[in-house]
Parts: sequence; structure tokens; C-alpha cells
Amino acid sequence: MAATTPQSIFLKPTSAKAAASSINPSSLAPNTLSTSKPQKPCSIKCAATAHQIQDPIKPTHPLPSEDRVYNFAAGPATLPEDVLLRAQSELYNWRGCGMSVMEMSHRGKEFSSIIQKAESDLRALLEIPDDYAVLFLQGGATTQFAAVPLNLCSPDDPVDYIVTGSWGDKAFKEAQKYCKPNVIWSGKSEKYTKIPSFDDLQQNSDAKYLHICANETIHGVEFKDYPIPKNKGGILIADMSSNFCSKPVDVSKFGIIYAGAQKNVGPSGVTIVIIRKDLLGNAQGITPVMLDYKTHADNSSLYNTPPCYGIYMCGLVFEDLLAQGGLKEVEKKNQKKAEILYQEIDGSDGFFRCPVEKSVRSLMNVPFTLARPELEAEFIKEAAKESMVQLKGHRSVGGMRASIYNAMPLSGVEKLVAFMKDFQARHA
Repeated sequence: MAATTPQSIFLKPTSAKAAASSINPSSLAPNTLSTSKPQKPCSIKCAATAHQIQDPIKPTHPLPSEDRVYNFAAGPATLPEDVLLRAQSELYNWRGCGMSVMEMSHRGKEFSSIIQKAESDLRALLEIPDDYAVLFLQGGATTQFAAVPLNLCSPDDPVDYIVTGSWGDKAFKEAQKYCKPNVIWSGKSEKYTKIPSFDDLQQNSDAKYLHICANETIHGVEFKDYPIPKNKGGILIADMSSNFCSKPVDVSKFGIIYAGAQKNVGPSGVTIVIIRKDLLGNAQGITPVMLDYKTHADNSSLYNTPPCYGIYMCGLVFEDLLAQGGLKEVEKKNQKKAEILYQEIDGSDGFFRCPVEKSVRSLMNVPFTLARPELEAEFIKEAAKESMVQLKGHRSVGGMRASIYNAMPLSGVEKLVAFMKDFQARHA
């Protein structure tokens, strides 16, 4: 039997179980590398040809492998299985260059091609106009809560915030340090279950911008349309972290769109900012260089070492979304998944309950409770035994929450619905 080498483990896109069974534990002992004799250089041939590796990703895995679970986590969230297998096949030696993406200089030609293609594919997906810059940053959307007012406002400038959930509230509170924000509507008194009528909003004409959170991950409230800002610059800012690239968006309606990648388009560690170019170059003097959007725009997101591997993974996801037919097709799939889950909740005669107003229910994050709260822990426990994990609701609201982002297959939602039916039949 041929010996298994580290190279063969990384180059073959095997399942996790198969990979684990092929590794000799003794080869991983701490002293092995330091005490073994130097090995002669050898030539390694990748199982896939360079042409095959560079082909667009073609979704071929509607069902997860037997050693994977249905992951309903709000983030970091599930990723497309084809993307993970592609990344696995390229991990050790990216397209024959002799090194991993994790080892590349961010200023080298190899990574330049990766980040440029990622931006090009994202622009194609969202039809981003030429007068907008695309930035790949770090720090999560939470860092943008400070970056937005620092880049657009002076300390005494008023700004408007619509608060439809916890994240909108956090953004408002952070902005208080750098400008004069005003909450023009809050859903807190109604436990964040609705979105206001735009006609009733009392906007400040002197406000520098109007800020919204397009989809509230915790409370499951999503804007289906967007308010028209009545400020002088007509600037609408949106935190789209949890519904970014889940459906088409008219980018031209916004001054800035920002999103953490770890919901729909990649692993944690990457934050994407899409900003109208005329808004660059106006940062407050106290703005740290790493929070100045112009710094990153002028340097093509390469002012310092960016989250290279995360950007590479985002690029693979963008390819995958394009291969599915673009965001119109992706939205149809997301609508179908959400529809069957909400139908099960609403048709359960009150056994399951979703508090969110039906017209603004999220396609991404579905919170629900049980009429008998004492059964919720049992529901989560039994679901986990059936390979459905991370269904526990956010600690601030309790209950359950199923996050059904782009990469959650229809089969995962169907399995959850079947489990819900069975659970109700046994406990009603």
C-alpha cells in the first residue's frame, strides 16, 4: 500500500471522513518534522489539470455529503459545497504557482489576479456602476458603524437613522461619537417586528445621510424596498451584511453599501464596501488611516495586507453565483426556501410562531418560537441529532432561528420542515 503524503491529502478533494481515515496519527506528532531526515525534493502532479481548475464553478451538489450537517448558523454561515471542494483542490498549490493563496504576497501578480477577478465578478453580479468603488476591507460591519460618519460628516453634522433591530441600534450608538445622529423611527417598542411606512418618516433635510440596516439578522426583519433620502446629498447608507448578494439591488440608489462577508459570500474576516466615488476624500481629521475609504480606494484595497484567503473565497462564491444564473435566479431559490418554511410556521395552528409582520419577513433569517417554550431546548437537541445545527435563537431574543442564506440548499429547509411536522405531531 502506497504511503500517504501531506501533499496527497491536500490535493485530493476527499470527504472529511475519508481524509481523516487516510492520515497516520503518528505522522502528526509534534517532533516528527523536527527529527525526521530532510526529504529529497519531489515533483508533485495535481490530479486536476490547470484548465479544469480554472473552469467556472458548476453547482453539482444539491445535497450535502454524508459527513456534513445542515448548518443554520447566522454567521459564520454555510458555504457552497462546490466552493469548498474547489478551495480544497487549490489549497496546497494554487493553479500550479507552487504556493497556497495563504502564502502569496498581496502585491504579487498571482493575488492581483485573484482580487481583480473577485471585484469584476461582484460588479457583474450587482451591476455596480463605474462611479462606485469596491473595497475589500477588514473589521466587520461593526467597524463601518464608525467609518461611515467619520468619512461623511463633521462632528456637528446631523444624520438620520431608521432603527429596525439590534444592528441598526448599534450603528446609531456608534455614530453618536462622531456626529449628531437622530433616530427618526425605531421599532424597539414593538420588539422590532416591522418596518415603518416611508411616507410617515420625518427626515431632516440637513442630514448628511439616511442610514438603514437592510436585513436584521437577529429579529428577521428585511426591507423589501428602500426609502428615498430627502437630505441634500440624497445619500442612503445601508448595512447589507445578512442579505448581501441574496437578490438584485439597484446600487445607484445608495451612497454606501457595506457588508460583512460571513453570511452569504465568504468566510469571516472580509468586509465589502461599495461607495460612490464622489463621497471619497472627506474624512474627519481624526479618522484613522485604516478607516479612511480614500486610503483603500487609492490603493485598490491593498494599502496593507488584506484578508487574502477570505477574498479568494469570496471570489469563488461570486463565480458560483454567476454560474447559477446571477442574482435574479438566486433570489427565486431564496424565495422558495423561505416560503415553505414560513408556510409550515403559519400553518401549525400556533404550535410554531413567527412574530415578524408578514410583509417584511426576512428571506435570510427566520426567527420562530414554540407555543410551549419549555420544548425549545428539546427541539434544538433533537434537530442536532438529525444533523441540523445552530438553530438556537440569538441570546438576546431566545427561541429558534433558521438562517437560510444562499448556500443553504432547498433540501436543508425541506428536512427542517419535515422535522417540524414530526416534532409537532409528537408534542402538540
